[in-house]
Formats: sequence, C-alpha cells, structure tokens
Amino acid sequence: MSKNSKTDRKAFSLKERFRYWFDNRMTRGSLGLIRVLIIASVLLAVLMGLVIIICGFSDEGEGGAVIWDSIATVINAWMPSFEDGSPGYLIVMSVTAIAGVLFTSVLIGIITSAIEEKIDSLKRGNSMVLEQDHVVVLGFNPGEYSLLQQLVLAAADDDACIVVAEDMDRVEMEDGIRENLDVPKNVRLVCRTVDITDPASLEKCSLETCRTVIVSPTDDITTIKAVLAASSVLEEKGTPETAVSAIMTGDEFRFPPSLAKANNISALQTGTVLAKMIAHSCTQTGLSQTFREIFNFEGSEFYMTALDGAAGLSFEEMAVRLAGAVPVGVSREGKVLIAPPADFVLQEGDRILVFAEQADSAKLEASAPPAGEIPPVTADEAPTSAVILGTSEILPLVLQELPENVVRAVLVVPEDGEEDTAKLEAAAAARGLQLDFVHEDPRDEDVLLSLAREAEHIVILNDHEKDPDEADMEAACLLLGLRDIRDRFGLSFNITVEMQRERNQKLVGRGDHTDFLVSSSMSSLIVAQLAESPEMIDVFREILSNEGSEIYLKNAGRLGLCGTFAVRDLRRIMIRQGYILLGLLDAGKQSFFDLPLDKEITLGGEDCLIVLGEK
Repeated sequence: MSKNSKTDRKAFSLKERFRYWFDNRMTRGSLGLIRVLIIASVLLAVLMGLVIIICGFSDEGEGGAVIWDSIATVINAWMPSFEDGSPGYLIVMSVTAIAGVLFTSVLIGIITSAIEEKIDSLKRGNSMVLEQDHVVVLGFNPGEYSLLQQLVLAAADDDACIVVAEDMDRVEMEDGIRENLDVPKNVRLVCRTVDITDPASLEKCSLETCRTVIVSPTDDITTIKAVLAASSVLEEKGTPETAVSAIMTGDEFRFPPSLAKANNISALQTGTVLAKMIAHSCTQTGLSQTFREIFNFEGSEFYMTALDGAAGLSFEEMAVRLAGAVPVGVSREGKVLIAPPADFVLQEGDRILVFAEQADSAKLEASAPPAGEIPPVTADEAPTSAVILGTSEILPLVLQELPENVVRAVLVVPEDGEEDTAKLEAAAAARGLQLDFVHEDPRDEDVLLSLAREAEHIVILNDHEKDPDEADMEAACLLLGLRDIRDRFGLSFNITVEMQRERNQKLVGRGDHTDFLVSSSMSSLIVAQLAESPEMIDVFREILSNEGSEIYLKNAGRLGLCGTFAVRDLRRIMIRQGYILLGLLDAGKQSFFDLPLDKEITLGGEDCLIVLGEK
C-alpha cells in the first residue's frame, strides 16, 4: 500500500488536535483571543448553571434564572454568601466566581495589550495615509533636510501635505524634522514607516492620490528599486500619469526613454553635473553658492510664459524691454532654445523661458531707450594651474571640464594607489592639459605646504568608495590644514571641496568663501525642481549637462566692464556675447538676481556677472 494513502496517516489524539486548534486561534491576534475567551466564559456559565439545575442545588424553579445568575457571577466575579443557598450551590457558584476572576483578568490583559499594540503601531507609522494631492518623498536620511526644506519653500503660502516614507521609526523621523526644519502651519508633514523598495508596503502612502512622487537622493541601486516600486503601484492603481522624479549619480543606471515616458519618470544623472561644478568652481569662487541660489525656491525660478506683443521682436529687443523677469530662452514647437542669438526673431505662439520670482511678473515695456555706447568686451584670462587632492570616479570628467585657462593639473595620489593613470592621461590629453602626478601623502604638512606654495586653485575630491562620514572627515581635515597654511604663510589660493553629507559640510562651512559641492544637497535641489516643474526637464538637462548652455561667473575686470552701467545695457552687452545675464555676484560674494532694467550698477574688478550660455 502507498505510503501516501489515508490509511497510513498518523492518527492524532483529541488533546493534540485541540492544542493545534487553540494555537492557530491564538495567532489571529487580540480579536481572536477575545472571541475565544467570551465563548469559553459563556460555556462555563451555562455548564455551571446546568450542574446546579440537575443536582437541585437551587431553590429557584426556572432554569433560565439559574443560568443567568451563573453568567452574572462569571462577569462580576461575585462570591455567594451562606444565606444564598445550599452548600452545593455555594460550592458551584464559588468555582464559577473564581473562574470569572481569571477570565476577567485575562480579558483586561488582552484588551490592554491590544490597545498598546495599536498605539505602538501608530507610533511606528503603519497606518494608511488618507490624503489628496500630496507630495510623497521616498527615503529619509537623518541630517539631510535640503529636499524637505525646498518642498516647504515651494509650498509658499498654500496648504500642502508632504508624506515622508522610510524604513525607520516614525518618531525618529518626526523628531529629526522638527529639530532641523521650521515647518509653517500651512504645511503638514506626515511620516510613515515603509520599505520604499516594496510595492505592497508603498500602498499605505496612497501614491494613486498624490500629486508627485520624489525619490530622495540615495545610492543608485536603492533609487532605481524605489522608482520601479512606485511605478508598479501607480500602474496597478490606474494612475501611471503621476510623475516620479529621481536622481542617479552614475551613468550605468539609466531608464530607457520609452520606459521613462510610459511611466512619467523624470530622472537625471548628476555625476557629470558635480564633476562640471567642481571643475568650474575651482577658478570661479562662488559658483557653487550661485548654483544653489539659482536652483532653490528662495527668490527667482525658471518659468515658461506667453508674452503678448513679443512676436516680430528680436530676442535682444525683447530682452531690453522685458521688466520683472530675465528672458532665458524661447520654446517653439515643443523645443526650447536657451540663450538664442541676439537677432533671433520671435514668432506667434512662441513661449518665453524666463527667470523670475513669479510666473506672471514678466511685463513687456512699450519701448526701450536707445542703446548707449557698447564698450568692447575682452575675455582673455591668464593661464593658471590647479592641484587636485584625492581620487574619485569623476576625476576624468573633472579634468575634461577644467576651464580653458587651466593649462596644468597636479594630481596628488598615493604611490600604491589603484588609479587608472592611462584613463586620466587620456582625459587630460583630450583636453590639452598638462598632467603631473605627485605620489606623496597630502596629510603630511610639509607636502601640503609645498603644494600650496605653487597652487592658485586647489580641489579636494571625496572618495566615494569609503563610508560617507569617513570620506567627508578626511576632506574636512585637508581643508582645515590648507586654511591654516594659507593664514600662517600669507598665501593666496582658492579651495573647492567635494563632500557627501550636508551635515558634515556645516561643521567646516563657515569662514572664507570656500566653495563646497555637497552631492546630497545639490541632488536635493535638482530633484525638488524636477518634482515641482516636470515640464522643465529638457531645460534642466541642458543647463546641467556638458553640452549646450551652462552657468558661468564672468569677472567684470577681465571682461573690461569696470564702471557704471544700466542693467538694460548689460543685458544687451551679454546677449551680443552669446550670454544671458542672470545676476551679479559682488566682491563680497553676495549675489543679486533679476535686477530692475533701469537700475544702474557700478562694477569693480572683483565683481562677477552671473551668466548662462555656451563656452
């Protein structure tokens, strides 16, 4: 006979079957326990009542009254007195009362435990979010609050709800946010404990009713998992049109265009952006600060607007007549041209890309005063060199992006390092850059002093292979050493530092206008802009890429523009040079944007014009 036949199966005893049933019942939670306890209490009361009736222990003739008294005794745990009946009645009712004490105690314990479990569940943030038109932020890094701060600023005076989801204790998230952010009353922050890479867990965030989903900057693998999980939930709920915005640092993780379009995914790779910013900041002190101010929600932002009366005007004529906004480009037939030529003629249906405080602040004046004398502009910059401390996967890109006047770069790398020197040399050769290697420890003060004496610009790169805090502290120690050497020996050089954590940058960020490129902070600014203005994705891609128009600081002294000028005339001058004038960075490193057309400003040799255009 087969071993699988029913006749060969083991016969379980009644005790074993009851224990198995009871164990399964207990696993159903507090409600199952309460149900079992109530049924057991009623059965016990009925059984005791039947014993009293059958044995004749009660003088009452009605059986219903006896059973009711038994049930009341279980509920109230009431002990009978000697006058209540015969000895048999007293014994049975006493047993019933004792059982009632046990049942009542257990019931109270179960209810108390259930309430504690529910409160604990609420504290952990496990309840469903019941919101409409909210913003969902997937991911939370303690100490990194740039993204949330930008979303709060973007809300302005409007009512808004921001749901923050991460696989950590809700109270910990709320305490961190409360201690580090000033959240106005019109903005509600809701935290939930969620595995952001699990579609089932994400459902409690109500993605299908939200306005947009943002994946907080983190490692690329987690980011891509979170984007796919969110897209899966949105497709299942029938709302694939909800925008999902994310930032990836490397180029190895890219969403195919068809997939991104089908799932409304906006994603940018920031590795090249950071490399470009680091390279340009080393010779343009204040550029990183300018970048943050342009892409945050304080002050001016990029908007697309229709402009009555602009058709038929050249871009230059429109620019010198446009008050309340800086014209940056033109959108025609779905394509945006940034920094068009001065003689570019506007047509009906064209929309204007502007940089302004409000979307509707751009006003076209009836006419513009005649152009004043346009001084000749020079752009020659003296050849210079740069010293780069540390290694990173973006180092070849940094070498390629160094400004044209940087003719020599000195790389300080350990002698036993594993750098791909051939790749670095190829990048330098493609750029026409002289490349020298120094195989010494930059932590040695004598080595650092020797490098500082010959340097005009020093870049400290961050090792992304190490723990972010450890790598940031190594960069911070080099920065402190360089500052000390510069002060003690009266040297003059710029310092640009790459860091990974905003909280670490704050420890050493005060003092001497050091340019800091904080990857998490920069990524937060970009992803916040993407979330609020997804239609600007192509504009941001061009400004942040290595092709097309970019942001520069142009020194007024080197341009030959020292003196007093009306903003209107400066706009005209810059447009004829192929640039858009966004603002001014004065010698004290204070920036000013969207300057009034008729305002006259006096430029000194150390002042810089903030411009947007091609090299």
